[in-house]
Amino acid sequence: MSAKPEHYDVIRKPIITEKATMASENNAVVFEVSMDSNKPMIKEAIEALFGVKVKAVNTSITKGKVKRFRGQLGTRKDVKKAYVTLEEGNTIDVSTGL
Repeated sequence: MSAKPEHYDVIRKPIITEKATMASENNAVVFEVSMDSNKPMIKEAIEALFGVKVKAVNTSITKGKVKRFRGQLGTRKDVKKAYVTLEEGNTIDVSTGL
């Protein structure tokens, strides 16, 4: 199982929030992914990196909020999230490192 560097470019980091933890009860894991990635690329990267079978991939784009920093207006970056549903019997433990 050789992981190509492209797979690490697609998948940025796991997202560990309250909502992501609730999704993990339904055999789903949430990752931050690159903005130019698509669902087949995400599926291929997850299967190659973690050695699991992916059932479905849902994506959502969160637009960056406008925030103030020292009186200056700035915009946070847009974030693309992938909700990866795994086949029965497959798990990914996001609390440990890669």
